[in-house]
Amino acid sequence: MKVRVLGCSGAIAKDCRTTSFLIDGDILIDAGTGVGDLTLDEMRGIEHVFLTHSHLDHVAALPLMVDAVAARRQQPLKIHALAGTIAALKAHIFNDVIWPDFSRIPTPQAPFITFHEIFTGQTMEVNRKLLEVLPAVHTVPAVGYAVTAGNGCWVFSGDTERNPAFWKRVNELNVAMLVIETAFSNREKDLAKLSLHLSPGVLADELDNISNDRKYPIYITHTKPAETDLIMAEIQKFDETSVSGPNVTHDIRWLRAGQEFEI
Repeated sequence: MKVRVLGCSGAIAKDCRTTSFLIDGDILIDAGTGVGDLTLDEMRGIEHVFLTHSHLDHVAALPLMVDAVAARRQQPLKIHALAGTIAALKAHIFNDVIWPDFSRIPTPQAPFITFHEIFTGQTMEVNRKLLEVLPAVHTVPAVGYAVTAGNGCWVFSGDTERNPAFWKRVNELNVAMLVIETAFSNREKDLAKLSLHLSPGVLADELDNISNDRKYPIYITHTKPAETDLIMAEIQKFDETSVSGPNVTHDIRWLRAGQEFEI
């Protein structure tokens, strides 16, 4: 299974693209501005979009992508999301005011997109891959995902704050790689808590939930561009002085747009 990082920034700036991951060319996890780097043929090859939540940095490119390739598609693009996310998309984006309602165009019987409700804890098979919907704790209904083709799971936290249920399930999975958000630095920890994001100090507490017998690479995503260097420095510092003991450190790395992983 190939995972391509299209975008992993918490905001836009030069060379910073917001959250989107392409899996095996046919599944898109979130649809942030990174989608804009795909060719028309690559966009057309996407059959399923799985959204973590409705915030703009995770859906900004979705209406534009649909518009770019809809006429070239033979089947509707399937958009999978929580009920609250689908309701937000229908009310605020695909509403014939901000953007055409492609769930009814060109006809209600044969639209360009279809919506499919998902539930936390649900597992589904899609194009020879298993996707599990993981819990997230955010300001709007939100989820994370675990995806596997049989050789370990690619796990994505989505946007979240402290999340015991997430770690309970992750510790039961065969994790090959974890992508976890850390949107703000410690100096912005109050803002992080208010907006239900992680900061390095809280991330340290969260990583202590990983079972002692588990070791896998952890990639940091969703950092604010103006704070990325500070966030990574703060994470490196806490990892060198882990409260779990001097012999317990994590393999923590910074995720970058353009990276590809074979799992």
